[in-house]
Amino acid sequence: MGPLEALVAQIQALSGSAGDVSRLHSILKQADDTLRIESTRLSSVLSQLDPASHSLGFLYILEASTGGSISKEQADIIVPLITKFLNACNAEQIRVAPDKFISLCKRFKDQVMLLEAPIRAVAPMLAALRKLQTSTEHLTPIHPEFLLLCLLAKCYKTGLSILYDDIFQVDQPKDLFLYCYYGGMICIGQKRYEKALELLHNVVTAPMPTINAIAVEAYKKYILVSLIHHGQFSISLPKYASSVAQRNLKNFCQEPYIELANSYSTGKIAELEAYVKTNTEKFETDNNLGLVKQVVSSMYKRNIQRLTQTYLTLSLQDIANTVQLNSPKEAEMHVLQMIQDGQIYATINQKDGMVRFLEDPEQYKTCAMIEQIDSSIQRMMALSRKITAMDEQISCDQLYLSKAGRERQRYDFDDFDTVPQRFTI
Repeated sequence: MGPLEALVAQIQALSGSAGDVSRLHSILKQADDTLRIESTRLSSVLSQLDPASHSLGFLYILEASTGGSISKEQADIIVPLITKFLNACNAEQIRVAPDKFISLCKRFKDQVMLLEAPIRAVAPMLAALRKLQTSTEHLTPIHPEFLLLCLLAKCYKTGLSILYDDIFQVDQPKDLFLYCYYGGMICIGQKRYEKALELLHNVVTAPMPTINAIAVEAYKKYILVSLIHHGQFSISLPKYASSVAQRNLKNFCQEPYIELANSYSTGKIAELEAYVKTNTEKFETDNNLGLVKQVVSSMYKRNIQRLTQTYLTLSLQDIANTVQLNSPKEAEMHVLQMIQDGQIYATINQKDGMVRFLEDPEQYKTCAMIEQIDSSIQRMMALSRKITAMDEQISCDQLYLSKAGRERQRYDFDDFDTVPQRFTI
């Protein structure tokens, strides 16, 4: 019996209990070099293993067999094999070797990209990240890869399914940056601007020792989405943003993005359109021209909203003239869309073309609204408890306490009255 056949026999024998799987993991780590040498023979070996029962061994062999460069013809064969494995594998076994599993998932993404078929990896990658997660609060390195595939395949709704999980555990900072950046783009694609702003805000305010390209690109989109959703943008970042971001982000985005926001604030559509036309090439280079066009469109809506604060009734012709639309019909389409989106409350009299602006009909006393408010309160209370628990955990962490001890001489001793008794100098 050759070494490869002996390894297959051990995989089949040691894939039962947790203790056996742990022993098998040690054996597989020692055999890793052998597997890479025998990579050309590994595809035939996989037929002797069950991806559900022998997940750990199957993972090691499959990962080793995909280690070299892959042609399109080879990818056509390997992609269905990895798809089958990701859907069938045992979560407990693959968590024993998370690095191998992550490596396989990233190669899987590269192979479907080679085939120009990102949609083929969306469902298997979702299954993979759920199996790797220890809980829904855990952000894995597979999350950003999955969201990128959703973007490329335009499967925005599938991507949304993981964006409303509360994240408290992150393996690598870069994963968080990419997760929030790609997630923000997916929310933009679904016109969920509030959630998009939240995710992009997380990118630009996250701790960073140096400025990075992800934060710069996120800040550009953050400016544009702020204008679309709120009709304004503040250049000041909150105090909890890193000093690096506070100093540098606006310098990278001054022209044309912050200048665009300044032009938008004047409310003059002609000036805004002229500025966009002048800088079209820059926006197109950043792949943000579509968003910029939405910014221009949103100015018409903002100007219509301002009219509701001054007038009770107004003709469609007057609205068109005031906000510089081409015709009453175009004004009617804007008003109808804003009514549908809940941005204004109004009725249109088709006989005389008059628009009557109304007050918000929501009285905040329906059962549905009370349930929504109660749900928000419960979520905030749960979040508060979680933050308190994390604060207590950090205050007892040896690494944190040792760093605090080194910094102690810079402060007055009274500042540390609340430090736990475990703290030693």
